[in-house]
Amino acid sequence: MKHFLLFYEVGADYVEKRAEFREAHLTKAWESSARNEMVLGGALADPTDGAVILFRGQSRDVAENFAKSDPYVQNGLVTHWYVREWSTVVGEMAAHPVPPTG
Repeated sequence: MKHFLLFYEVGADYVEKRAEFREAHLTKAWESSARNEMVLGGALADPTDGAVILFRGQSRDVAENFAKSDPYVQNGLVTHWYVREWSTVVGEMAAHPVPPTG
């Protein structure tokens, strides 16, 4: 199992526009979480100019498929998104744990 970060960049009017699509977005997010795909997600604060969502899966498809069908993306609230694999090495959920040797 690998970890992937989905980064969203949003428009200046994101906070004002998101109310219309928030319920559908949150429903989609909680369904992904129930399938053990989405681990954590939320908007960046001060300023609210983006969001970061952590996924786990065999490939980046899990994050990319979420983004492509997300109401925030489909309705133009997200101006740019991209996925990066995250090589986690510390913590109970680390995909590739590397304990200290000494």
